[in-house]
Amino acid sequence: MRLQEKVALVTGGGRGIGAATARRLAQEGAAVAIADIDQEVADAAAAGIRQDGGRAIGVGCDVSRKDQVEAMVARTVSEFSRLDILVTCAGLIRDNLAHKMSEEDWDLVIDTHLKGSFLCAQAAQAVMVKQRSGRIVLISSTSALGNRGQANYSAAKMGIQGLARTLALELGRYEITVNVVAPGFIATRMTEATAERMGITFEQMRDGFAATNPIARVGEPEDVAGAIAFFASDDASYVTGQTLYVRGAP
Repeated sequence: MRLQEKVALVTGGGRGIGAATARRLAQEGAAVAIADIDQEVADAAAAGIRQDGGRAIGVGCDVSRKDQVEAMVARTVSEFSRLDILVTCAGLIRDNLAHKMSEEDWDLVIDTHLKGSFLCAQAAQAVMVKQRSGRIVLISSTSALGNRGQANYSAAKMGIQGLARTLALELGRYEITVNVVAPGFIATRMTEATAERMGITFEQMRDGFAATNPIARVGEPEDVAGAIAFFASDDASYVTGQTLYVRGAP
């Protein structure tokens, strides 16, 4: 129960890594606001946590919209009186080779991942600075290191790492830490979409990755949630501006 009496806000919390993170933070004692662009999905994830005895609400939010992000943070504070933890899991992909990628697909991915992370961190830090405490965990990816067909996604995910390091420098004086978790291959709907783009089944993709990875399996959302929970806790109170790759490999 490392997060007893804490309040967390998880964007993209209705499915995948975000949903696993929301459950993990709730299991550790936090009240959780689960934000998702699909209000019904957010509500369903929150209901699941409440059924297990936790405290949670669902909030609809498009993280690329400043007005909706500010309303999301305000709703969280109104419901739970404070905000201690922000985790930015909202994301999507629009993969294509660079010479085929449309401007619209570039903008959508950059706006959701990079701009969305900035807007959420900006709104959350305004609350956290007044409290003089907080934990911000942004989600990057091993694709930040470059990945064929993902110029937009790779650029956004590397930008998130630079954003976190800068925020860590700016917010440390207020006892606010800012760190990044960068997952590798994690079994989610997003990686299923990647397999489809590559023209193979998800099972083929999973098996191929597991055969070459030092830890001979693919990652699960719960693997990432554990790393996020560490950064969200007081165990990481003297860790900031760091990127932790959760990939089952060096």
